This record gives sequence, C-alpha cells and structure tokens, in this order.
Amino acid sequence: MSDILVHTEDGITTLTFNRPDKKNSITSAMYAVLADGLEAAQTDDAVRCVVFQGNEAVFSAGNDIGDFLNNPPATGESPVYRFMRALSGFTKPVLAAVCGPAVGIGTTLLLHCDLVYAGDNAAFSMPFVNLGLCPEFSSSLLVPQMMGYHRAAEALLLGEPFMAEAALEVGLVNRVLPPTEAAGYAQAVARRLAAKPISALVETKRLMKQGQSQKVATVMAEEGESFGRMLREPAAREAFGAFMERRKPDFSRV
Repeated sequence: MSDILVHTEDGITTLTFNRPDKKNSITSAMYAVLADGLEAAQTDDAVRCVVFQGNEAVFSAGNDIGDFLNNPPATGESPVYRFMRALSGFTKPVLAAVCGPAVGIGTTLLLHCDLVYAGDNAAFSMPFVNLGLCPEFSSSLLVPQMMGYHRAAEALLLGEPFMAEAALEVGLVNRVLPPTEAAGYAQAVARRLAAKPISALVETKRLMKQGQSQKVATVMAEEGESFGRMLREPAAREAFGAFMERRKPDFSRV
C-alpha cells in the first residue's frame, strides 16, 4: 500500500500519511505524491478543498532522515519544494487533522493550511536549530506573525515540543478534540466547505492572503538558500551523524 493515500470524494481530496511503521516520516517519493495530489486538486473543478491527515497516534515525524541525507533538497525543483510551493499557492481551502507528533515540516506545512484540528495528544515541534539548520518554507515569517515574537523565539530557538492546548492558544489550531474525533471533525468541516460556492471560497481566501503571498515566496527562497548552505556545514553534519549513530550531538566545536 502507498505511503501516501490520495482519495477524492464529494469535492474533497484527502491526503493521508500512511507510513505508521516509520511514524509517517516523509521521503522524497512521498513529497512527489503529495505535490501531484495538490496540483491535481488545484486544477480539478470538482475539488472544493483538501484535507491532510495522519492517524490517531502520529501526524508526521518530519523528514525521513536517511532519505533526506541521500536526497537532500538541493534545488528548487526538489519534490519537497514542489509540494510546499503547491501548498503555499493553493487557492482552495486546506484543512488538517493532526494527532500525535507533528515534527519539522509536519508543523511547517500547517502554517500554510486554513483550518487545523488537533487531537489532544498532538505535539508540535520545529527543531531546526537542534539539527544545525534554520527554519524552512517561510516559517521564520509566519510563526512570529501567528505567535508573536517571543513565543516564536521559544518555538524556533529551543525547538522543543508544545502541545495541542498551547497550539490552540497561539492560533496554530482551531479546535482540540479527542484523537478519535479529529479526522472525522475535519472531514465534516470539509463537507460543509464543499457545499459552498467555490468562487466565494477562493476569493475570500485570496483577499485574506493578499499582500502576503509575495513575501511568503521571497522568505521561502531566502530560507531555502540558508537551509541548503547550513546543511553542508559542520553543525548539521554533527547533528545528523549523531542521529544516525544514536548518540547526543556535541556542538562544542561548531
């Protein structure tokens, strides 16, 4: 069975992370499927909205580290960039149901969603600094806008997890539910959206995001350059080496 399930029904495309044995960590091939799914949903007039979901125990542990090291996002044509460009520019409503860990890009992608529903077991983290890296895909812009500078600094500089209620307080999620109810609730909201006029949904989203789209693209490109450079530097090499060797990283010389 595919690591990404793509299902379209009644105007809703649902993209499901389906790699539970690896905590739904995302490979380059999975990013390509996600990008294809979003691009198809964007051009299909019958699709009114998109829903991302994992399972009741985990949304996504972020990048698959082994695959990431073998297939680093070296260019803007990498599958992960295709996916995030498609998501950030998606004109129809995007929802997410998040239970369990949402690590790295598992949290970053939520910044580009319109509605997020979390299980009360959800744990969000952006541990880029801990890997010797910088924020990605415009999170250095969007997280301070959403949380305020000091809370953003806590999330991005410390890189420690914060739970569903904290995410609700800062506006990252819309509602916290039992894990068994999060996906069903997101689908119910998606059905309500799908019953509305698509022209009104698209124009309302465009108006809310106007003036920000170009800045998001600019910051995303700048972060991408910094991320790619830092990926080749000693701190990241030490962090990833320690991860693969199952030891604590030593940053004392970097």
